[in-house]
Amino acid sequence: MTSSEGGARTIGQRVAETGGRTTGFDYLRIGLALAVMVWHSFPISYGKPFETMVLGGWARPTVAFILPAFFALSGFLVAGSLERNTSLLRFAALRAIRIMPALGVEVLLSALILGPLLTTVGLVAYLSDGEFHEYFLNVFGIIHFDLPGLFETNPIPRIVNGQLWTIPYELECYAALAALAALGLVRRPVLMLAAVTGLQLAVMAITYQPIVFGSPLPELGGVFSGRLLVMSFLWGVVLFRLRDRVLFSGWLAAIAAAVSVALMLVPLGDALAPLPIAYAVAYLGLQQPRSTPIVALGDFSYGIFLYGFAVQQTVASLGAWTHHWYLNLALAVPLVTLFAAFSWYGVEKPALAVRTRLSVLDPIDRWIGSIRTRLLAVLPWPASASGAASKAELR
Repeated sequence: MTSSEGGARTIGQRVAETGGRTTGFDYLRIGLALAVMVWHSFPISYGKPFETMVLGGWARPTVAFILPAFFALSGFLVAGSLERNTSLLRFAALRAIRIMPALGVEVLLSALILGPLLTTVGLVAYLSDGEFHEYFLNVFGIIHFDLPGLFETNPIPRIVNGQLWTIPYELECYAALAALAALGLVRRPVLMLAAVTGLQLAVMAITYQPIVFGSPLPELGGVFSGRLLVMSFLWGVVLFRLRDRVLFSGWLAAIAAAVSVALMLVPLGDALAPLPIAYAVAYLGLQQPRSTPIVALGDFSYGIFLYGFAVQQTVASLGAWTHHWYLNLALAVPLVTLFAAFSWYGVEKPALAVRTRLSVLDPIDRWIGSIRTRLLAVLPWPASASGAASKAELR
């Protein structure tokens, strides 16, 4: 899709018009984070059978859209971060300081404060249990959901931080993007498109292979698999890298949204949905609605994501009277907002201030760049137009 001579705008032109910063993405982030809480309020109140019923019926796209939209949004924005940075090492450091400190604090608060307060086992038994020790692995993306004696009588028993299952796939997204950049593909949009298309075809082959060999078509159900979340992220990256060739069109966004919904209502249709979802998300994110305190006070979306499930489970543990989705949500949202504000102002924003000190990584980056230049010399495309190393590659 290329910009026409008749004056149709491209995504790149829209990015230039807005200076690369839109409130649309801010509202999308906070909206999607709250949508996760809205969805969780149902299974947390009524249990897994209700979740299975919803995800197997006509309402599935409303729920299934949330996570791939989050990942596509992240891919579009992180691709811009990669383009602005001067090194892969600095890019990796930025991703680490954006994710790990806030995640680490949430895990510590859950294990060391929430757990001892609510556990049904003795404190000594709690602290000596293997589940307690393993829970700290969440900081490194090795996910463990349970803490000893917590939430055992809730409609969803024992799970403390059910939302963390996506963290390993988020880390996988960053690793995949760094690998594509290291191979010199990110700076070459056509090669980037070819690589991601190849990965998409591989995912489709894996998805449809059982059907080809005679297995029955599975029933509709579940949210997007981890590999499809990664594909949603990568298509967000592709749209940013091809932004000067892809039309910015409300009609295309509406068609993409409609196609996404249709695919999510078809068994195995998810495998084809990441690209249209990514386009619809990019279009919405590049809108510029008026800023309000909802987004002007800070980026609370990650904090809402991190603390939402644990707070909602805590509300559900207060008794059966809380097991209504609207009550759970009404009680949890104000508390989660406070935790999200603490996370942003007390952890995330101070951690991001470390960006100004990343020049300490430059000697290591130069060493990595020299190795990368030698490795790229054996590939069928040059390291960059001038043969320069990774800094020129990523400017």
